[in-house]
Amino acid sequence: MNKLNIGIDLGGTKIESVVLDEDSNILFRQRIFTESQKGPEHVLNQIHDIYLQALDSIENKEHSLGIGTPGSISKSTGLLRNSTISCQNGLPLQDLIKNKLNHSFVIENDANCFALAESFTGAGKNYDLVFGVIMGTGCGGGFIHNGELRTGPQRLAGEWGHSVINPNGPKCFCGKNGCVSTYISGTGLEEMIYKNLKIKVSAEKFLSQATYNEDEADILNIFYEYYGLSLANIINTIDPDVIVLGGGLSNHQNLYTKALQMVYKNIFCEEPNTPILKNILGDSAGVIGAAIIGKNATSTL
Repeated sequence: MNKLNIGIDLGGTKIESVVLDEDSNILFRQRIFTESQKGPEHVLNQIHDIYLQALDSIENKEHSLGIGTPGSISKSTGLLRNSTISCQNGLPLQDLIKNKLNHSFVIENDANCFALAESFTGAGKNYDLVFGVIMGTGCGGGFIHNGELRTGPQRLAGEWGHSVINPNGPKCFCGKNGCVSTYISGTGLEEMIYKNLKIKVSAEKFLSQATYNEDEADILNIFYEYYGLSLANIINTIDPDVIVLGGGLSNHQNLYTKALQMVYKNIFCEEPNTPILKNILGDSAGVIGAAIIGKNATSTL
């Protein structure tokens, strides 16, 4: 019997698991709340519980395991860094999970998992160089070249969310000012709305409005402007064959029409034509990518 592939995706709101067969068909899928406000030990217990649920669905228990997480594991310290699940930052996450699950696994940045899944079976399937973008609680990204994930010697490839686009901009949790994430992530947009309009509304709800008053339209245009600058910088640097958008904000249709023109006007090219596509796999792309990474890994932790 062929070995099956379990993927686990850690998110600020939910933890998801999936079991894939050799052809990447989904055999099992489950979600539970992360509940990170209860602390890192509780999150580890949630990971353990959802892993056991996936394992219970496998008759012979033979499986590979891949885990996607916000942030990345530092090569020098072995500690998690830059995660939007803030209670896990500074912890030896891979060791803690290994002790909890008692099974070998591969751990990778969640945006890299998203990019890999979309390049294998999603919107980027027919392109050689794919840049996968997550616009959710934060902004992440991943590069896939000829089906291979590029992480870089510092495991920073694709971390466009912490590129500074306005040194005088808002403070980012990473310590810098004016990062991409402070303008076009869900958190960044919500803070911009509250600062200027004094109202609390989710970014997704704001972007789904049918009409906008003048002040709201100003905020929306700023969002589009920085979206355009951010993606144009990526295109000017590596000229990908395609950009695939994921995360909750990727459902905003103007990102592929009106805001696309804001990208194109900042590209160093007379006739820019980089396709910017909505994901196909939805919010399960990350967990599918985690399973694929676990399956394809040549070494495990």
